[in-house]
Amino acid sequence: MRTCRKRRFLSYSGLRNAFTLGLALALCPSVHGQGPRTMRPEMAGKVGMIGAGRHYSVSAGVRIIEQGGNAVDAGVAAVFAASVAEISHFGFGGESPVIIYDAKRREVVVINGQGPAPKAATVEMFKEKGEIDGNGPRAATVPAMLDATSIALARYGTMSLGQVMQPAIDLAEGFPMYEYLRHYLESERKACEGFEWTMKTYYPEGRLPENGEMFRQANLARTLKEIAGAEKTEWTRSGDRVRAIRAARDLFYKGGIGKRIVDAALAAGGILTTEDLAAYEGRVEKPVTTTFHGFEVNKCGPWDQGPVLLQALNILEGFDLAEMGHLSTEYIHTVTEAIKLAYDDRDAFYGDPDFVRVPMRGLLSKAYAAERRVLIERKAAFLEHRPGNPWKYENVGASRTYPPIPSIRVGSGGSAGLASSRAAPRFAMPSSPSDEPGDTTCVNVVDRDGNLFSCTPSSGWLLGGAFIAGDTGVPLGNRMQAFSLDPASPNVLQGGKRPRTTLTPTIVLKDGKPFLALSTPGGDSQDQQILNVLLALIVFSKPLQEAIEAPRFNSQHIVSTFGKHADQPGVLEIEDRISPGVLDALTAKGHKLAVRGPFGISTGITAVGVDPKHGTLRGGADVRRERYVFGW
Repeated sequence: MRTCRKRRFLSYSGLRNAFTLGLALALCPSVHGQGPRTMRPEMAGKVGMIGAGRHYSVSAGVRIIEQGGNAVDAGVAAVFAASVAEISHFGFGGESPVIIYDAKRREVVVINGQGPAPKAATVEMFKEKGEIDGNGPRAATVPAMLDATSIALARYGTMSLGQVMQPAIDLAEGFPMYEYLRHYLESERKACEGFEWTMKTYYPEGRLPENGEMFRQANLARTLKEIAGAEKTEWTRSGDRVRAIRAARDLFYKGGIGKRIVDAALAAGGILTTEDLAAYEGRVEKPVTTTFHGFEVNKCGPWDQGPVLLQALNILEGFDLAEMGHLSTEYIHTVTEAIKLAYDDRDAFYGDPDFVRVPMRGLLSKAYAAERRVLIERKAAFLEHRPGNPWKYENVGASRTYPPIPSIRVGSGGSAGLASSRAAPRFAMPSSPSDEPGDTTCVNVVDRDGNLFSCTPSSGWLLGGAFIAGDTGVPLGNRMQAFSLDPASPNVLQGGKRPRTTLTPTIVLKDGKPFLALSTPGGDSQDQQILNVLLALIVFSKPLQEAIEAPRFNSQHIVSTFGKHADQPGVLEIEDRISPGVLDALTAKGHKLAVRGPFGISTGITAVGVDPKHGTLRGGADVRRERYVFGW
């Protein structure tokens, strides 16, 4: 491991010239004598702090705050930039659930940011195949990213859409290719060959740009300029910022851009229509929340998997985790079993609340958590799925007749009940970047006023082959696969319904004040990985960067949101930096350990917030997936 010979603090003056240096410092290991050893230092500042998947996205957010924008302006700019420069993980036709803490109003809001299935979508359409398309023109829900970011900007930002979109336009006109993206372009080339416009866009003249060579997306640049131009026209006419943003948004959903997207999708066998686009309207919602050790944790509603984090925290609140010790056998076992219980409730009850009744009050009841808590067996891992009965806590004092509890059907089963006393097998798993999924990124921002922005942009990724909608340069999303084909599931596919997404931004408050915005890629593992970090922060008082870099574990027992929705009963991914004695003890309890190398769990958290002691800003970024953070 290399060490940095010298560390310097960066002032606001000279930021433009210092930005690259700051990112370099963020990649250097902490040095002896400066606190617990981490691969990267925790960032500190007073003006702004931006965490994202790539340096290009971080740079877009920095640029906007430097121009006087707030956290929402910067967050939206970083999301747009990611849709251009992080196409291995996220494209412009994807989705972006957002949570915002508005410091002026002192409130947390959710912008749903997940589009529904096209009206024509049915279970029968995919029944013979046995699974929903993971890629291609039939894989897309209604693109929701532009709508969600437009709502965020209009209601909680200060700038025009054209201003915050300019960094993305610049990137679409060309940026130097980097290794991480080129790896995915190379590995997914064969999967993209069936899509004409994908090949024209990402593999110009049949070749990949070399690392450092300029990579251009001319059609996407033109589309972004058209959107910004529509805003400028309305601004000139009315002088109304909100109406101008809406006009730009409508060009995509109700105008010429949308029609070109639909024409390209239909020509390739898709089912998305102009009516689907025109009818789509995102909305602002209240978050779902719980309290844990004096902190308030805010998540999206049950159209999202986010409430599983809250359920797990409620269950764990009744254990003395600090006494167990961080990353001890009892700690890892207890947290893992709580995760299983929470995710089993996800699969039994979560779905689009516009289509299914979700007992959210019951699921988040502390009394319900107490009932679930006693199911955790200290001596052995449980290998079945065990959804609970939250209905009796939904309306206390109401009728005692409850709906039946759904069973959980999965693609692959396992042994029932508790693990036997016989030791479970342990097997090694690689941690090469080539084994990482290519989906999803994250953007988190805090500004000097304490505004927080957390977003998990996703879909339209390269993994499995991106479908670009004709000459718009817009890759359509892949979120249809998150639906179930099981008619008993609350997440069963239905036209006009939102799939239960895994995308799960997070806002945490302490004593009603802004504390942290954090999110991560990683599909079903997202809330598990956020839980790992929050427990290290809240229960064990770890510094932010140390909490992010601490060894992780991740249950694969849960039913996958993707593909054939299979489970792996009892399988627990765990990084090999955890003590061999702990690994042996977990194996003895019946956990089937999938041991990964150092930093081998596929995640990539960024977290930014306000230091509760000093009121200054701080940020951290995962070395997993090479996340970035910068602040000043």
